[in-house]
Amino acid sequence: MAELNSLEELGAATGTEAPVEETAPVHVRKVDSLGRAYATGKRKDAVARVWIKPGSGKITVNGRDFPVYFARPVLQMVVQQPIVATSREGQFDIIATVTGGGLSGQAGAVRHGISKALTYFEPGLRPVLKKGGFLTRDSRVVERKKYGRAKARRSFQFSKR
Repeated sequence: MAELNSLEELGAATGTEAPVEETAPVHVRKVDSLGRAYATGKRKDAVARVWIKPGSGKITVNGRDFPVYFARPVLQMVVQQPIVATSREGQFDIIATVTGGGLSGQAGAVRHGISKALTYFEPGLRPVLKKGGFLTRDSRVVERKKYGRAKARRSFQFSKR
C-alpha cells in the first residue's frame, strides 16, 4: 500500500472525505434600541421578565426596591448572586416584573433572568455564570396530586374498623 502523509490523503485513499470541524457557537450582544438587554427567568411557577441597562446599581422588582419586595436577607442574596459573581456591583440598573409562585421561586426566577440578561449584554461573562450554575433553569417543580391519595404521595389514614 502507498505511504500516506496526511489525513486528507487517507480520506482520498479510502473514498471518504476528512471530517469537517464544527465551530463553537458565537454569542453576540443582544441589546434593544434603548441600550437594554432583556431576558426571561423561570423557577417553579414563577416567571420573571428582566431588563438591565448601564446605571448606578438600582434593582427594582414590580415597581418596588428589591430589599422591600424581598424582605428576607437570603432572598436578597439569591437575587444578587450573579452580579457579585461577575463583579458588576453598582454598574447596572435592573428592572424586573415577576408573576406566579411564592417569594422563594420569584427570587430564583429573578436570579435566572439577571444571569441571562448579563450574558446578552456582555457575552464575555457567560463562562463565569455558566460555571456558577446561574444559566441553568432549575426544573424542579411540585409533584402533582394523585387520585386516591391525600397529596402527591401521602395516603389517607388507615382505619381497621
